[in-house]
Amino acid sequence: MRGSPFCEITVARFGAWRGAVVIVAASALTAMAAWLATSPLGEGAWVRAGVAVVALAVLALAASLLRAQAVTLRWDGSLWSVAASAEPRTGAASGELWVALDLGSFLLLRFLAQGRSGPAAMRWIPVGQCGHEREWHAFRCAVYSPRPATGSTATDPRLP
Repeated sequence: MRGSPFCEITVARFGAWRGAVVIVAASALTAMAAWLATSPLGEGAWVRAGVAVVALAVLALAASLLRAQAVTLRWDGSLWSVAASAEPRTGAASGELWVALDLGSFLLLRFLAQGRSGPAAMRWIPVGQCGHEREWHAFRCAVYSPRPATGSTATDPRLP
């Protein structure tokens, strides 16, 4: 089976992403505030403190998700590379890219650099079709293309 050809796209527009993050965070905080306002006065201080901690965690998560930076995504046929748009050739990290959310004209991608692991190594990249209309189909084909076989199955002709 053929893989997809080389593909490169620079992602720099995050208006829809930031709007969605603000809406979800505001909704979560509003729901917690409404629960606190309507809960019986007999609720313990520990419960209220727990809700306050969760509210701070929601704010921290929203703040971290709002800081999306412009990146250049490149598919060379075997690996994805992600680099800051200012220096797409020098600071690129190669690794695997997966689709976490596909809404047709919006993709939320998850990138894991080679040789790294854990939650801190994961990078979330929101990509919208707006501004990428000409290369959107080719980019989606590259994102969903099968990865080349590696390891023993690639070199052993007896294995399917």
